[in-house]
Amino acid sequence: MAAASSPSSAPAKKQKKWLRGNNKLIHRYLGEARAALAAAAQDTEDGDDAAAAALGLVSLALEMSPRAEAALELRARALLTLRRYRDVADMLRDYIPSCGKSCSGDDATTSSSSSCSSGSSGSGDLAAVSRVELLSPDRDRSDAGAGAARFLCFDVSELKRRLVAGFSRNSNTEAQWRYLVLGQACFHLGLMEDAVVLLQTGRRLASAAFRRESVCWSEDSFSPSNTTSDVVSVTGNRRTSKSGSASVAPASEAESVSQLLAHVKLLLRRRAAAVAALDAGLPAEAVRHFNKVLDTRRSVLPHPFATACLVGRASAFRSAGRPADAIADCNRALALDPAFIPALRARADLLESVGALPDCLRDLDHLKLLYDAALRDGKLPGPSWRPQGGIRFGEIAGAHRTLTARIQQLRGRVAAGEGCSVDYYALLGVARGCTRSELERAHLLLTLKLKPDRSVSFAERVELVDEHRDLEAVRDQARMSALFLYRMLQKGYSFIMSAVLDEEAAARQRAKDAAALAASVPKQEDEAAKAEATAPVIPMPRTVVTAAATAATPMSMSPRLFCRDMAVVGSLLSRGGFDRAIPVKCEAMSC
Repeated sequence: MAAASSPSSAPAKKQKKWLRGNNKLIHRYLGEARAALAAAAQDTEDGDDAAAAALGLVSLALEMSPRAEAALELRARALLTLRRYRDVADMLRDYIPSCGKSCSGDDATTSSSSSCSSGSSGSGDLAAVSRVELLSPDRDRSDAGAGAARFLCFDVSELKRRLVAGFSRNSNTEAQWRYLVLGQACFHLGLMEDAVVLLQTGRRLASAAFRRESVCWSEDSFSPSNTTSDVVSVTGNRRTSKSGSASVAPASEAESVSQLLAHVKLLLRRRAAAVAALDAGLPAEAVRHFNKVLDTRRSVLPHPFATACLVGRASAFRSAGRPADAIADCNRALALDPAFIPALRARADLLESVGALPDCLRDLDHLKLLYDAALRDGKLPGPSWRPQGGIRFGEIAGAHRTLTARIQQLRGRVAAGEGCSVDYYALLGVARGCTRSELERAHLLLTLKLKPDRSVSFAERVELVDEHRDLEAVRDQARMSALFLYRMLQKGYSFIMSAVLDEEAAARQRAKDAAALAASVPKQEDEAAKAEATAPVIPMPRTVVTAAATAATPMSMSPRLFCRDMAVVGSLLSRGGFDRAIPVKCEAMSC
């Protein structure tokens, strides 16, 4: 029997020895990777090199043990240190809530469990984790069938509960690092809602780990001042010594996670306030809230979140009647992400509203290319876990047909000669018939804000997570777009200023004509007075009426003859200069 069993036991011993050697090698790789990550966290200059070395060591460990929890955690943390947030999201994409929703919405034939299954150890269903009872309500109850007396000095069931709680390992506790690391990566990727959910879940699991660890502590070692972060680090250290896994969350990381969670909540509240103000018809209030989000000095903003906020502020500017500022925000958004569909839509609508039809057609053609690529690839541009501003793939086909008809209509208008009729009054935000001071003030404000040299300052407050675009490329794109808008503003200022100068010249001519007309009236009056003064005086003939003539004249005269004689007398008096009033006594005219 011994001779027969010796050949079969030899391979088993070799395999056992090989596994033991691999475990030692894996522990050595993980220890060196952990030390390299600690050095990378302390050294800011050579931190990337140390993190890259740690990532290489972890990759070697994963080749020997692909499902090692400690190796997976260290790989995720090394990628997070190297700012490779997309790789972290691709590694743990099944834990992203929005990814789970998109998977279930796009593929209706598959179930939610199969479409979002986890590729590594641990469950990836966030809803299932949230439904886990962190503290069992029956934890303090003893067995129902236990009939042990209660008069003993110690309880056997209580001792059993303490031992089980100390030696048991919960899968949710093992996987809580996923939520903390992935929550930080989602923040840098612009998935703010997912970051809040993941970070809150990680903190809740950390609290559960604290309560489970406190069960097996002695009363002497327990202190009410222990925080959740301290207990989590103690839990991680114990698990490191037993199973070889890495520490879950040190105290410093727990504090940074709490600060990050508060910052994300503040950004989401401000964006929600801006959207609510815009929906309520208060564009100035919406612009104020968006400015608080975009001009934050606390930390840099991830460029996907900043791009969405820039498009929202552009909508607020358009509602407030400031199309130039709205176009500038769309230019900044497209400099950060040239394939962002809402930004292209918004800028095309703004250019069409001011009458710049050729530029509008250029943006619509670019948008059509994006739609064609989406229909060809069967997905939206970019990774599947990143939404395109609320746009879904099912809407692309209908939007493509509408866009094609719109492009044909605009090309017909351009062919009819409407492409050069830009409404510069609407672009500069001034009314028709404005004064020179109003035009100069509006132009000065827009020039100071939208100068090409100042249009690239926003890139300093934005964090780029796209490996194919760097900060210089974003600045060049933003400068080119700002230069195009600046030239349009200068052309509009020249056009409106020429109209204002013509109006002022016409007004001066009208004032001059009115003054000349007003000055000619007194001259005519003076000339008439001089003419009347120099006119010759015609002497009045004197006739002597004798008594005989009076007696010969009949007493009764015809009224017609009397009126004629009075008219002759009046004309003679006017010729002789007797045009003054003659006092007449009523007694002299009596019969």
